[in-house]
Amino acid sequence: MKLLIKNGNVIDPATNTDAVLDVLVEDGVIKTVAPSISDDADQVIDASGLVVAPGLIDMHVHFRDPGQTHKEDIKTGSKAAAKGGFTTVCCMPNTNPVIDSEETVKYIIDKASEEKYTNVLPVGAVTKGMKGEEITDIATLKAAGICAISEDGKSVMDEDVYAKAMEKAAELNVPVLAHCEEINLVKGGVMNADSNAGKLGLKGITNEVEDIIAQRDINLAEKLGTTLHLCHCSTKDSVEMLKVAKAKGVKVSGEVCPHHFTLTTDDIPSNDANFKMNPPLRTAEDRDALVRGLSEDILEVISTDHAPHSEEEKSKGFEGSPFGIVGLETSVGLTVTKLVKPGYITLKQMIEKMSYNPAKILGIDKGTLKEGSVADITIFDADEEYTVDKNDFESKGKNTPFDGYKLFGKVKYTILDGEIVYND
Repeated sequence: MKLLIKNGNVIDPATNTDAVLDVLVEDGVIKTVAPSISDDADQVIDASGLVVAPGLIDMHVHFRDPGQTHKEDIKTGSKAAAKGGFTTVCCMPNTNPVIDSEETVKYIIDKASEEKYTNVLPVGAVTKGMKGEEITDIATLKAAGICAISEDGKSVMDEDVYAKAMEKAAELNVPVLAHCEEINLVKGGVMNADSNAGKLGLKGITNEVEDIIAQRDINLAEKLGTTLHLCHCSTKDSVEMLKVAKAKGVKVSGEVCPHHFTLTTDDIPSNDANFKMNPPLRTAEDRDALVRGLSEDILEVISTDHAPHSEEEKSKGFEGSPFGIVGLETSVGLTVTKLVKPGYITLKQMIEKMSYNPAKILGIDKGTLKEGSVADITIFDADEEYTVDKNDFESKGKNTPFDGYKLFGKVKYTILDGEIVYND
């Protein structure tokens, strides 16, 4: 099977490529990248005016499977990923049962392979049952197929337990994806601690909730040599901590979600739980610091924290609804519209943060279009404008604050192992 992509703007940070080129795929592998390839391919895509990039990688999604498949399952989550341009996703362990055993890892991998729309990499829990008491058998989980460990949804509050896990992860070369939340300071908070919370009569979550644990985790990573990745950074001080740690040579990286670089607490219109996520939407000062951090490559990754919930669950306002919004199908559009079009980052930086850098952090052979690599490819139109319609989402979750938004950046094709799995 041969697939020929013609005349696309090929952007591959791994090879420092940014040029109009053709890409020939044969039997699931990128065979040639060159100007004007002539070949009797089985299928030809005219990518004139389109960006041809290595398949996008989302380091942070929740597929709710096993255990909460009324919110999402591996098939619907994978289809949402493909529609969003993602060829690889890392699914977090707060499922039921938790991803803390070889059996659950195998279940996810097997189910994802039945109807393959994206590569699904399970993330193992740091502690058994995510109870924060006893570390998992990280070596066994790695052998079963996890890509990293995390306690996402909360932090491991016992520092001794966490240090043991981080030390073992360093020994096994397994990245740690850290949700930074000092639970003792949350005290029932549901949105950012500011005047808007006061107006709505809601309890606030301070920046210190994130900052204290972010600094703790960075200190442990520095001491133990762990590869640490800070999930969903939302505060100005998180950016500064990362900058300082990197200058010291700590193996740490950070991600920002599109909702955190797009919205602020001032954008919350009312007691609408589609604006409720953890960490919460912060101030304009925090948002601007995140954008600067992305622009200056202090923050290397854009991830979605795709967190689907049912409409009923999200209909109970800030106090009665769970945290989280969906993000896989709006990520490209928000990134192009809010970061690339205004000139905060280039298209090359976008691809670095959404493909090349995640692959490097995870240590997987992805994130490039170099000849001989697996043909995971995303093709999008950075100039096409469209309106977000949550009812068109492949995800079961429709919980988004971006319904009705006009965005630039439309995914046209998602190619997995040389096969087109999404075609707009």
